[in-house]
Order: sequence, then C-alpha cells, then structure tokens
Amino acid sequence: MNGDTERDRFDADRRAWVARAVRAIDADAQRSADTHLLRFPLPDLFAADGIELYLKDESTHPTGSLKHRLARSLFLYALCNGWLTEGTTVIEASSGSTAVSEAYFARMIGLPFVAVMPSRTSREKIALIEAQGGRCHLVDDPAAIYAESQRLAAECGGHYMDQFTHAERATDWRGNNNIAESIWAQLRLEPHPDPAWLVIGAGTGGTSATIGRYIRYRGRGTRLCVPDPEGSAFYDAWCNDDPTRTAPGSRIEGIGRPRVEPSFVGQVIDRMVRVPDAASVGAMREGALALGRPMGPSTGTNLWAAFGLIAEMRAAGVAGSVVTLLCDSGDRYANTYNDDAWVAAQGWDIAPTRAVVAEFLQSGRWRP
Repeated sequence: MNGDTERDRFDADRRAWVARAVRAIDADAQRSADTHLLRFPLPDLFAADGIELYLKDESTHPTGSLKHRLARSLFLYALCNGWLTEGTTVIEASSGSTAVSEAYFARMIGLPFVAVMPSRTSREKIALIEAQGGRCHLVDDPAAIYAESQRLAAECGGHYMDQFTHAERATDWRGNNNIAESIWAQLRLEPHPDPAWLVIGAGTGGTSATIGRYIRYRGRGTRLCVPDPEGSAFYDAWCNDDPTRTAPGSRIEGIGRPRVEPSFVGQVIDRMVRVPDAASVGAMREGALALGRPMGPSTGTNLWAAFGLIAEMRAAGVAGSVVTLLCDSGDRYANTYNDDAWVAAQGWDIAPTRAVVAEFLQSGRWRP
C-alpha cells in the first residue's frame, strides 16, 4: 500500500512538471506575434498580368527560422506523450536550425540538450545552439547523425526527439494556427487569396505535409511545389515512387536529405523541381538584394522554383499568386554561403545563375 502511495506521488509530481513545461511553451507562443507575409518586388509587368509573389518571413521567430514552429510542436508532442520528464537529456539529429530552436525550448523547461550535426554545419549555427545552452556533437558523415543520436540517447538515458520521424505528426495539419492557416488568413484581403502555388523545400518533409494536407482538408485549389537541392534523395524518390532511394546528401543547409524521411509525404505534392546548388546560392544572393534583407540558401532554392513557376504562369496567361518561405536569415551564413571564397571552394560558379535571376527581376525573362 505504501509503495502504491509513493508511486502515486511520483506520478503526480511528474504530471505537475509536465503541466508546468507545457504552460511555459504555450506562454512563449502567446507572447510571439505571427510572422509577416511580405510582397516580393517583382517587375511591374507581372503586376500588370495579375501575378504576385509573397514570402512568409519565418526569420522573425524568436530563434530566427521556420524550425521554431517545428521545435515547439515536437516538444509539446514529446511532453504530452510522456517521453520527457524532469532531468531528461534531449538529443536531436539536425543540420542546424532545428537544433537552435530545440535548444531554446529545452532551456526554457530546464532540460539539457545535445545536437548531433554534420561537421560542415556553419559556425554561426553552432554558436547559436551554444548560446541557447545546447551542446554540439559533430559527425563527419551526414548519414550517421541518426544512429549517433540513438546511441547518445541510450547511453545517457535521454530522449531522441527524431524530428525526421515525428515532424509530420507533431503539428496539427487541420489548423490550430499552423503555418498553412496563417498564410491563408494573411492573404484574405489580397487580390488572389487562394494562391496558384505554394513553394516549400523539404528537410524533414513536415512543413510540406502540413500544407499539402491543409490544402486538401480545406478544399483549396492551390498546388504544392517542393524544390529539392541536388544531392538529395527526395526528388528521385518522388519521381520514381520509390521511397527506398538514397543519395549523397544535400549541401544546402536545412533542406534535402540523403534518404527519404518518414515525415516526407509525397502523395500531397503536385510537383517537384530539382534545383542545382549554384542556382540556390545565386537566387539567395539576388533575392536578398531585391528584397532588401539577408536570406539563407534554402530560401534561394524556394525562390528559384518560384521564379520558374511565375514565368510559366505568365507564358500561359494565368493570373494568380505564388507563396514561398523566407526560411531564415542570411546572417547565419556569413562565413559560408554569403562568403565568395567559401562558395568558390565548393566548386560553385554562381555568376551565371545570379545573371539569370537578375535578368528575370529586371525584364521578366526566365532563361535558366
């Protein structure tokens, strides 16, 4: 009987801790305003044709990227599933931005955090994780981050958050202020409140799954395009309907994967586009100049695909809007994608792709 009483007290204490942790995360969300939907400055000829481009600026989250939404959802999911308790070490496999955001939430509720990341992750992201109180565990092989995360979690009795499995199920795709619901609410007074296209690069696949499901749930006519960087497995797997496809891995931080992640739901995607790395970086540079704010390489990947779709719409005489994401700030890439010497060392010649984008933004001609 006494043992049962002690266990009841332990369960009550654990439930009380979880309730406090959930309340702290919800309070943080309550303090945060929604992110802005920016109009991208296309040439006037596109406005005359009734075509608009918008960027959902996810860089304004407290941790500076789209992954803030995912990290919040993952922590709430883990807490409410009973996977996190007081003192649990949180382990995550990440290319950087998710780890920054998870370190933020881990510190908020008093848990230690370890990020397992490829060694080529930018120094700026590593510094941001450490600034949030997290520890970085670097591995040379990007494909090894999964097994290494599981090993570390088992070794310390911690919890492997596993964003690549849980991203598509941790967020309520029906609404509840997810990113899709937010986009449509912000477009309500625009000329084309139902976009012709939404353009979303895939890292875990969770955001594209959320948006694709929401489109169908709400009966929208919007189509979903997922641009994929070279070296990623998603594009070939989707084209060939073969989820077993593997690849060397993306060199564009935040999107693309060496394998098809469990959270990638290809059935909700209408089109995929393969984007060369030099095109991602070239579009990132020219897009930042046009918009007047720095952006990262995954945003460049999104823009390259969006520009192609807009040119296609104009050629077909189709009016409408295209929406994509400004995933994070280019400040995180000062010593990598925004550094000419570093870019040249990767073997990328971005002058031709920058010229393609510059011509498009001046004359409307798209000649990739």
